[in-house]
Amino acid sequence: MRRGLVHVLAWSLATSAAVTLSWWGVHTVMTGTAYDPPRALPITAADATTQESKPLASSTHRPAPSKTPSTSPTRTPSPSKSPSKSPSKTANSPSPPASPTSSGQVKSYDTDGGRAVFDIGKTSATLVSATPGSGWSMQVWKTDTWIRVEFASGADRVSVFCTWHDGPPRVEVGTY
Repeated sequence: MRRGLVHVLAWSLATSAAVTLSWWGVHTVMTGTAYDPPRALPITAADATTQESKPLASSTHRPAPSKTPSTSPTRTPSPSKSPSKSPSKTANSPSPPASPTSSGQVKSYDTDGGRAVFDIGKTSATLVSATPGSGWSMQVWKTDTWIRVEFASGADRVSVFCTWHDGPPRVEVGTY
């Protein structure tokens, strides 16, 4: 009986140590691969691609605070407005003010492998989103002077490459 209890205790300790070591290794690897989620930026009608859907402005859009103090009271939206009229009115409204690093020029690049969306500024660019197509996988590389999004399916590869190291940002799409 004592011998069986010692075996169960040794097995439990060995299993616990193996699970802990495995979790630590996976956690360490996964921590290094995490990156910030892409920012959601509205796409204006001029930036929309030839898809059937029409872009809508964000329902959380709030005007930027003015730099000079205002003496007039702030108007709040009336709760009696129906939500069905909201998208048609907000679709034509001006886009929200751009952050200091963005230009507000959001460009989408549709490829056979998926879609990559960049916020193109005067001296740099940021990746807004990248979505692989059905049956495709995706990988993203980022540096201070370029961003590469690669879509892969078997031996097929489609690369969307945005560079700005020697001038304004430019995007190249390549299939190989």
